[in-house]
Amino acid sequence: MSKPVQIIQPLREWMDVFMHRSMRGWSQFAKVTGLSMPQLSILMQLHHKGPCGISEISERFDVTAAAASQLVEKLFQAGYLERTEDPTDRRARLLTLSASGGELVNRGAEERYRWMDDIAATLSAEDQKKVSDALILLTTAARKMENKNSIR
Repeated sequence: MSKPVQIIQPLREWMDVFMHRSMRGWSQFAKVTGLSMPQLSILMQLHHKGPCGISEISERFDVTAAAASQLVEKLFQAGYLERTEDPTDRRARLLTLSASGGELVNRGAEERYRWMDDIAATLSAEDQKKVSDALILLTTAARKMENKNSIR
């Protein structure tokens, strides 16, 4: 009988490298755009989760409503956000990405992904296939866990 494949340590090492590179890329992008990391995070949340109100921003980022309002106001003034009436509560406003906010998020993602393109270019076609297959398995497993946890 063969030894079991040791997956945990390589996964942890990859995660450490990936997170370091990803966060460094976002930090550099934030500096170039003049945004803070919390502001960039708000734009990313709106991009991935869709429109929401100030209270949801406050909850998602564990900040006061006043702090969330300040962050959002700066993004609104910069033209990255739009405010619309909440159809479920006329007194509330929904925040959405403006066209320039969406473009900024997409540009940031491209910057963040560039180093992965460079890594892939160093791998042979055979190794690219192996990595692709492994990542598909990991992504599927992670999504199943996420779906199972969101049901609770």
